[in-house]
Amino acid sequence: MSFLLRHIARYVAQKLASNPLAREKVAEVARVVVGEARQIARGKDKTRAAGRTLRRAMNKLKGDL
Repeated sequence: MSFLLRHIARYVAQKLASNPLAREKVAEVARVVVGEARQIARGKDKTRAAGRTLRRAMNKLKGDL
């Protein structure tokens, strides 16, 4: 099973690498994820920070900014 997942991940990575627009979007998403991870790591209450990050992501997916 892990072989199949690894193969799918490699295929997706190759497709993303070949498309400049997709590469830009992936890089932007990676920056946002790193920023959120830093915010969680710096917080005193890491559980609350993680919950707030999850809520922001869910709201963004729903379109309720």
